[in-house]
Amino acid sequence: MSTTPHSTTRVAHTVWDGSLTEGSGVVTLDSSGIGEYPVTWVARSQEPGGKTSPEELIAAAHSSCFSMALSAGLGKAGTPPTRLRTQADVTFKPGTGITGIHLTVQGEVPGMDEAEFVKAAEDAKANCPVSKALAGTEITLTATLA
Repeated sequence: MSTTPHSTTRVAHTVWDGSLTEGSGVVTLDSSGIGEYPVTWVARSQEPGGKTSPEELIAAAHSSCFSMALSAGLGKAGTPPTRLRTQADVTFKPGTGITGIHLTVQGEVPGMDEAEFVKAAEDAKANCPVSKALAGTEITLTATLA
């Protein structure tokens, strides 16, 4: 079994029917096969009403990527986490676009003080691949130990 890192490509697709404001779509996660998710402009620009949005999907991607990056960094420092809980809040303003992302992480990391944890979290925020992909958006962070 090879341990050499290799590139991966993940695939999702959306089928959209109708106009922006009256139409609707379905996002399918093809690579994993774990689901289809309805999307509408109303769900994106007002209340979700049981539907998702590009911003929610970005929040899911960012919170999971950041958690992996932070876990890796803490492990390399000899202080692997017991648990990390990361929330990503992606703000969308119709007519403007995505105006910011705020990451909030609470960690259980034995043997680490708050200042060390915040420093590790800032490094993960700057270097996780999703943060890098979203570099055109202001990303802020709140990091605390449990």
